[in-house]
Amino acid sequence: MSRAALRRAALCLAALAGLAAPSAWSLEAGAAAPELNLPGLKETVTLAALKGKVVYVDFWASWCGPCKQSFPFMNELQAKYRAQGFEILAINLDAKRDEADKFLAEVPAQFTVAFDAKGESAKRFEIKGMPSSYLIGRDGKVAAAHRGFKEQDRKELESRIAQALGPQ
Repeated sequence: MSRAALRRAALCLAALAGLAAPSAWSLEAGAAAPELNLPGLKETVTLAALKGKVVYVDFWASWCGPCKQSFPFMNELQAKYRAQGFEILAINLDAKRDEADKFLAEVPAQFTVAFDAKGESAKRFEIKGMPSSYLIGRDGKVAAAHRGFKEQDRKELESRIAQALGPQ
């Protein structure tokens, strides 16, 4: 094998190793959650205002099929755990607000919704696909990250939320 071919192979392997590393996918557990300051349905939404609560930050878009499937589950979670200090913050990344509004008319959210047409918050959270979600502990640090949504994910996600909330 030529030197050039070996060099290319080594570069490919290094790139693949980087993709396999958890930090290549999203913010890591234990990292401080980036601050958010976004327009919401009624008022400005900040993550700082939710400090002391367990927050499930979910990034979604109107065109995302799994996002549509996740909203009823998130409504259930919000209703079940709100009294224990749990909040869901769903951040829409559509470029046009009317697309998000149509989605919400079809699949209502019973939790806080914010809008980030420029995707700045998605960059700060290092998302790589949608939906992407982050469980933020009462201390403001990332407790867990999750990408995608499938029915079989429900049990694991709820278990992580219950663990972050602690004994009641």
